[in-house]
Amino acid sequence: MKNIELAVHFFFQLGVILLVCRVVGVIAKWFGQPQVVAEMIAGVLLGPSLFGFLAPELQQWIFPWDRSQQTRDTQSYLFPASQLGLALYMFVVGMEFRVDIVRKHFRSSVAVSLAGMVAPFVLGAGLAWYFFHNTQLFPEKTGKWEAMLFLGASLCITAFPMLARIIHYKGLAGTLMGTVAIGAGAIDDATAWCLLAVVLASFDGKIENALPSIGGAVAFVALVILVVRPLLQSIHHRWIEIKEDGSQSLSDAGFVVGLSCMAFGAWFTDRIDLHAVFGAFVVGSAIPRGVMHRDIIARVQPLAVGLLLPLFFTYSGLNTRIGLLNSGYLWGMCGLVLIASILGKGFACWAAARATGLPNREALGIGALMNARGLMELIIINIGLQRGVISGELFAILVIMAVVTTLMASPIFDLLRLHSPASHHSAPTSESPT
Repeated sequence: MKNIELAVHFFFQLGVILLVCRVVGVIAKWFGQPQVVAEMIAGVLLGPSLFGFLAPELQQWIFPWDRSQQTRDTQSYLFPASQLGLALYMFVVGMEFRVDIVRKHFRSSVAVSLAGMVAPFVLGAGLAWYFFHNTQLFPEKTGKWEAMLFLGASLCITAFPMLARIIHYKGLAGTLMGTVAIGAGAIDDATAWCLLAVVLASFDGKIENALPSIGGAVAFVALVILVVRPLLQSIHHRWIEIKEDGSQSLSDAGFVVGLSCMAFGAWFTDRIDLHAVFGAFVVGSAIPRGVMHRDIIARVQPLAVGLLLPLFFTYSGLNTRIGLLNSGYLWGMCGLVLIASILGKGFACWAAARATGLPNREALGIGALMNARGLMELIIINIGLQRGVISGELFAILVIMAVVTTLMASPIFDLLRLHSPASHHSAPTSESPT
């Protein structure tokens, strides 16, 4: 397609995507599911798994898709637009991240994180060993250790951005349950991305290439904490404007500075193969609290959540072909992955939370929240599919696992709230969170 044709088609696709996401969102709300879960399901419905199965010609006309990427089609613009949505959303999540509360529950967050990594990683690696020797779920060029590392990382990851949206939707922001879950989720996902860096480096035959990724991540976090954050804190008042009624607001210059910092952070972590979302999140956590923090969120969040994030779910859904699971054996393998993911993540995180002294209800809620794979799972398996680490069949299995484990989070939490009139325990707050 020519540029003008791509632009014309994109606007039509955008209308279809947003409309379908909203309709599915209305239905999902009846079942107590947040909009983000609806968007995840809508992406799969718009792909070849349902729409392409029922009306293949119409689906291909609306979403022209060349899997060999030899022609300019939907992928030419949907992928970069979806990555921008992810980065902006994680920038907002970083700005809302309560470091002060995480410090108060650091022991529980670390314990839950370790349990939520070790148990599912071991189970995932074991399944990968079995799949490698007994199935064709991994391509021939994928080695045994690469397969074990990748599937282990896929099972131990948590849907960090989606976790944040569920916590906000359920009114858990700032509570003990929500804070421990999001703190543990952040640690889990950072570790999973380091494992992915090792897998991709070894897949290229150069395991030492993973070291710059891990070292670069540590250096980047140190730079943001020690340099960027204090610098912004000392000069951000220059961008605060006083209105006639005495209220304060962020100037356009301050807004642009915030977005520029986000873009450079996303660029750097993408360059070191840790994905843009982590750079955006870390930079978001460095934005000074107060007017700058409040106004950037107010401007960015509606655009990221309402317009750009649905594009990522659609992009992932267009890559998903559940029809590849065309035998009882493959569905049995899907069941094994699902069982391992739930037991390894949900049960282990519950046990770790209980071991650190958290009440059983909070521990169960944390286990359910940590068990949601959602967005981050889709990111990591899309990378695996693009790089040829996994097959289309295994990709479909992991998409199903991501959807099911994410769907479980809200009903379990609602059940816990129903049987506990005391609602949820709030974590101590501070007037000036850092």
